Amino acid sequence: MSRSAHPAGPRHADVLPEGHYSAPPADLNALDPKVWAQTVERGEDGVVTVGGIGVTQLAEEYGTPAYVLDEADFRARARAWRTAFGTDADVFYAGKAFLSRAVVRWLHEEGLNLDVCSGGELATALSAGMPADRIAFHGNNKSPEEIERAVRAGVGRIVLDSFQEIVRVAHIAQSLGKRQRVQIRITVGVEAHTHEFIATAHEDQKFGIPLAGGHAAEAVRRALQLDGLELIGIHSHIGSQIFDMSGFEVAAHRVVGLLKDIRDEHGIELPEIDLGGGLGIAYTSDDDPREPHEIAKALTEIVTRECESAKLRTPRISVEPGRAIVGPTAFTLYEVGTVKPLDGLRTYVSVDGGMSDNIRTALYDAEYTVALVSRASDAEPMLVRVVGKHCESGDIVVKDAFLPGDLAPGDLIAVPATGAYCRSMASNYNHVLRPPVVAVREGEARVVVRRETEEDLLRLDVG
Repeated sequence: MSRSAHPAGPRHADVLPEGHYSAPPADLNALDPKVWAQTVERGEDGVVTVGGIGVTQLAEEYGTPAYVLDEADFRARARAWRTAFGTDADVFYAGKAFLSRAVVRWLHEEGLNLDVCSGGELATALSAGMPADRIAFHGNNKSPEEIERAVRAGVGRIVLDSFQEIVRVAHIAQSLGKRQRVQIRITVGVEAHTHEFIATAHEDQKFGIPLAGGHAAEAVRRALQLDGLELIGIHSHIGSQIFDMSGFEVAAHRVVGLLKDIRDEHGIELPEIDLGGGLGIAYTSDDDPREPHEIAKALTEIVTRECESAKLRTPRISVEPGRAIVGPTAFTLYEVGTVKPLDGLRTYVSVDGGMSDNIRTALYDAEYTVALVSRASDAEPMLVRVVGKHCESGDIVVKDAFLPGDLAPGDLIAVPATGAYCRSMASNYNHVLRPPVVAVREGEARVVVRRETEEDLLRLDVG
């Protein structure tokens, strides 16, 4: 996929061609369970509830916009991944999707490991009590300070991303009198069927060491020669929001081929293989994601078959679901501020958030679902574009959807499947304050990440 855009951004009021959007749903009050968190339902009074609490109560108590996270759903999905892969594999939650100290504690309690990719994520993990040996440290440009902190803490693995980093980690580990467990991230030349900005296994991008040209084999040779490193495996990640397993099959074939070459050249069989994450979730009813047990069965069979063919012992498999766990567990709650019909086009619905709390639509052309959640409505559907309050024509939350024709200022609407990357990528564009994350479980709600205040904003401005 190629992406070209005018440097000034999309045209104001750009009109999509006829037929771009599907027909309106039969029932605008219905909530597709594939898209919404597990405990979300619409009550008899028309108000949507999550964990037994109505959204109107949440809005009154915590304000809008707000990320509302179904803790029971998060824990259930984490357990499902842990159970699917069993004790002979490792599940590392990808913290980049969304990380907070509460989430770290949930992961610890549910038996998952954690993948971090910055010093800040590492600090969050350690401060919340995640055992260091259950942490993997990722990233294409880890600073010496970040590496030293990770080695001192005793992280279970550091994923090496370049030739320079092989030497850097080895030197730091040796200077601290330690031998650091590491994996080497390779790019296997697989073009995942996803947006080009989140496809990560083709050669022309910043992550990993290419398998082609003998580069990965040379990285292995160098890592094995350095006393400060204990090479435990090979890491591969082919992209994000992927539904088709064929890319993983090709990636596994090429990774196992490298493992065979390592055995033949060095006489060792590396004990681990990490196939990354990137499994897709349902943002709309048209998406059809796989269940964890299906993914576990498919990946295990692929690796086992490839290893048997290469006459290798089957290594321990690791996976890194992030979006697949947290993505479906949260929705963003907004209040409608302005409803602006444009004759013959669509109706623009402006909410009290926007691209500062969900940049994915502008960045990836992502699609979302939206629903009126503060009441039910029998009004005829109207085609809408949900937009934010920012001074930017590309400030779009939901490009095209249907909402009831009687939608009015003050109504609450919600966008599901915003648990992954929305809070992580949130900004203060236009000096808008980032929303809170409110966790709900069994009739109780609590703030796990508080709303920013103007005092927070001004504290960083030293004048």
